[in-house]
Amino acid sequence: MPTPPDRKPPDPLPPRAVVGSEALAALAVPARLAILNHLLSAGPRTASQCAPVVGETASNCSWHLRALEKVGLVERAAQEPGADARTRPWQATAVGFEFRDTDDTPAAKVARTAFAGIAAQHADDMYRRYLERQDELPERWTEAAGDFGYGLNVTPEELEKLLRRIDRMIRSYVRPIRTDAPPGSEVVQVTLRAFLNPDVRAQAA
Repeated sequence: MPTPPDRKPPDPLPPRAVVGSEALAALAVPARLAILNHLLSAGPRTASQCAPVVGETASNCSWHLRALEKVGLVERAAQEPGADARTRPWQATAVGFEFRDTDDTPAAKVARTAFAGIAAQHADDMYRRYLERQDELPERWTEAAGDFGYGLNVTPEELEKLLRRIDRMIRSYVRPIRTDAPPGSEVVQVTLRAFLNPDVRAQAA
């Protein structure tokens, strides 16, 4: 999948921050994952601004943000001199995160599977909200949107290489990374999942 000729990804792309089991455990609460994803997509936000997005009260969001701060996922954003400290916004500590844990105990595997399920549910819920509200959105944006599914026939090595190529191309457009976004740009959510088809696999066994 080539990069569009009018724009090349920055080289090198800013790395994702590597975090481990403590961060994974903190994100086992769906509201915290929603808050972190919102900060990554929207930029610095206060607890009050996060509240309607994640369906929690501002005080609950403050509690979740402090829990995320303890594991290094969020931090207080810079503030104008003289501004009210109680409304100081929060921001993600990196432009993205990679969860890497060498713990292969049954409990750790269960935790990783649970987190993957929460992340998938979050992505599905956001897409459903988009579908419910698409009639309220500018027609040009709904025309540009897409939902594609593919059944690829590849080796594990080919899949890894393909995903690296797609990731490199897409990440250059990520909001915290892109510095040349033209007027009219907005934040667009892209979700990519690649996994062995369990139904085909079961029939082939």
